[in-house]
Amino acid sequence: MKKLLFALLTLVSCLGFSQNNYIVKTEDGRRVLLKADYTWEYIDRQPTIEEELAEASKISKANACSISTDHEEPKIDKKIEAQLKRGRATLYHVKKKVAKDYGCTVDDVILLSIFETPRVSKYTFCANGEKVYYKRNGHKVLEKGQLF
Repeated sequence: MKKLLFALLTLVSCLGFSQNNYIVKTEDGRRVLLKADYTWEYIDRQPTIEEELAEASKISKANACSISTDHEEPKIDKKIEAQLKRGRATLYHVKKKVAKDYGCTVDDVILLSIFETPRVSKYTFCANGEKVYYKRNGHKVLEKGQLF
């Protein structure tokens, strides 16, 4: 019984690893990704008109926060920041989470306003041209409106 179970487990794992994706080149030089589920897509393709329009809308979103060029981020309380350092809930950690959630770098996240106490904080950021609201309850950082 053990041998049969071992043989079946080996067969299933081999089938799982045997399905690979392949990259091939066409006659005209374009590369194509052949997927294991019998679909394919071009790797080196030209962007479509819809994709170009989406890129243009992203650029126009960058001005949606309407931040002046001489904007300075609000100052934070150093005592509260020192307490939050242990739980990785400092302003840098919050900015890092916002950057991860909105697919940008930490430098692209701009703090617009802050309300901070040792237990609860409310932040307003500009990330990817969008105004976003985050809250901190203890050491837990969440987007405003989320429960978990």
